[in-house]
Amino acid sequence: MEIIEYFNIIKKRMLLVILLTLGATVLSGVLSYFVITPTYKSDISVIIGKIESDASVSQDSYNDVIMYQKLVKTYSEFAASRRVSEHVIKALSLKIDPIELQNMVTVAPKGDTEFLTMTVTSKYPKEAMDIANQLAKSLKYISNDVKKVDNVQLLDEALEPTSPANPNPKLNMAIAFFIGLMVSLGIAFLLEYLDNTVKSQEDIEKLTGIPVIGIIPLNYDKQ
Repeated sequence: MEIIEYFNIIKKRMLLVILLTLGATVLSGVLSYFVITPTYKSDISVIIGKIESDASVSQDSYNDVIMYQKLVKTYSEFAASRRVSEHVIKALSLKIDPIELQNMVTVAPKGDTEFLTMTVTSKYPKEAMDIANQLAKSLKYISNDVKKVDNVQLLDEALEPTSPANPNPKLNMAIAFFIGLMVSLGIAFLLEYLDNTVKSQEDIEKLTGIPVIGIIPLNYDKQ
């Protein structure tokens, strides 16, 4: 019976549920497509450690791998440093300050590997690619200059992104649809809870616990 009552409440407030849900979804779509400025991401990965010419794995080389895995965190700080950012800005002749560039860069080790991934976010796809490629080169140059050891090995170059990373209109609209649906249902049940007026025979029986034995209809005298 409770399920039927819940269904009747939703049916009663169906227009409210539909309008709020559609309104949230449409608003999210408008913001995603026409208001929010799209941003693009380009990433590049480097190996922290020296490339061994001998393919055989010895105990010493295994220890080197463990050591280089620990070094990845150190080189993460190098990549996010002001000095590396200044080197990137100078190499590309960018019209931004180092702090702004640092905010565009995200550096993260790739699990327990020797790989270090650097991601650049920009409003322009080519700029994101150019900064990512130069960031890897600047990291190699600055770390070598400071530590006097070339532990940064470049692999593939970063690619120019073909689609924005943010916003994701379809995902945003799906989330807005779900949130709008949940909020509208909550409002519908809240309005029903706050409505304490008696509208039907069932309401009287529910409130008094006594069955209704008769109903007096309202007669309007037109005289």
